[in-house]
Amino acid sequence: MKRFDLSLYLVTDRGLSLGRPLESIVEEAVKGGVTMVQLREKDCSSLEFYELGQKLKKLLSPLNIPLIINDRLDIALAVDADGLHIGQNDLPWKVARQLLGPDKILGLSVETQQQVEEANSLDIDYIGVSPVFATPTKTDTFQPFGLEGLKDACRISQFPAVAIGGINASNAASIIEHGAQGIAVVSAISSAESPLAAAKDLKERIQQIEIR
Repeated sequence: MKRFDLSLYLVTDRGLSLGRPLESIVEEAVKGGVTMVQLREKDCSSLEFYELGQKLKKLLSPLNIPLIINDRLDIALAVDADGLHIGQNDLPWKVARQLLGPDKILGLSVETQQQVEEANSLDIDYIGVSPVFATPTKTDTFQPFGLEGLKDACRISQFPAVAIGGINASNAASIIEHGAQGIAVVSAISSAESPLAAAKDLKERIQQIEIR
């Protein structure tokens, strides 16, 4: 049985990491409580993507923290990542599942309520509700869901949902209150002066809601 914890999901972005090595950002974030890591690289060679994936896999595997690869099935297979995250315009989910196999985690971004409903009939493991709030890191998406839209999406979905887009310490708790199983963040950790402290703060805010 696949086990994963969406509660604090880091999506990497080297452009927002203030010049620091990606591995150090991830290592600090994990110490602070990050439960899943998605390696997202839009502007690097396949070799560099593969090498980054190898480094993160080596770092995360002993900690039992899943490494998810964004978009690139070939990289996910090459580094034996724990899963793949795809968008609506990426590789079809059916092809991804067939090649990944039944035991890997497959996540799908959803950008409208219709896509949430359509996802219910797919062989995936979680949905990424995107974006909840407007954000400069996601510029090619639909109208933001907002908190009420997120609540509706979580109610409709048969799968656990992680929310992404404009999430930070000030609104993390409200995301969980509106039904999401977790928050996915980019700059809130990668651009923080201390990724460890930022992750720890976010984790505490989430847990306060979960234990109510």
